[in-house]
Amino acid sequence: MISFDLFSIGHSNLAADRFAAMLRAAGAEAEAVADVRSVPASRFCPWFSAKNLAPLLAKDNIAYLRFGDALGGRPRDPSLYCDGVADYEAMARTPSFQAGLDRLIADAARHRPCLMCSERDPLDCHRCLLVARALAGRGLTVGHILHDGAIEPHAATESQLENGEGDLFAAGQNERITAAYRRRARAVAFRNKGAIPAGRKRSADDGGR
Repeated sequence: MISFDLFSIGHSNLAADRFAAMLRAAGAEAEAVADVRSVPASRFCPWFSAKNLAPLLAKDNIAYLRFGDALGGRPRDPSLYCDGVADYEAMARTPSFQAGLDRLIADAARHRPCLMCSERDPLDCHRCLLVARALAGRGLTVGHILHDGAIEPHAATESQLENGEGDLFAAGQNERITAAYRRRARAVAFRNKGAIPAGRKRSADDGGR
């Protein structure tokens, strides 16, 4: 079994007991949930709101850590939007994001955390396209817990992204991956004024980012 420094999961509309079971099934290695939602609440699944989630996790001796202020996908700074869409590349360069990443990595040295946001698919979520990408850039390994129970290495997720959305005319692999991340982020990142990316309908997954 591959050993990961951190995990990642999207709660979507999972039942509370199923969510806890998925964390336990991750080799019993997920010792904390690092909530990277800018708004740690869910109208559709209130058990995933921060005030309810913390005691739920405590029953399984899993700590609840809030990182949405630094690592969330809905920046408050208007300069971190491009044409109304959250700009992940600009966000990754900010001192607050880098400080949040430092804090997360320090926590990972004490207990193995699982990044949590709302979107089911990692490629629909900033926890993968922004946070896990930055962690991988620092040499950490991230495993995305999928809803069928499988754990997918971030490197494999990135390969899917490159194959599905990469720019075939880019000069090299780094350029193709960068172009693929940029294109995917542009399609799924948070939009100001409640705008919904083209081709998607609002669902139970569209809660916290």
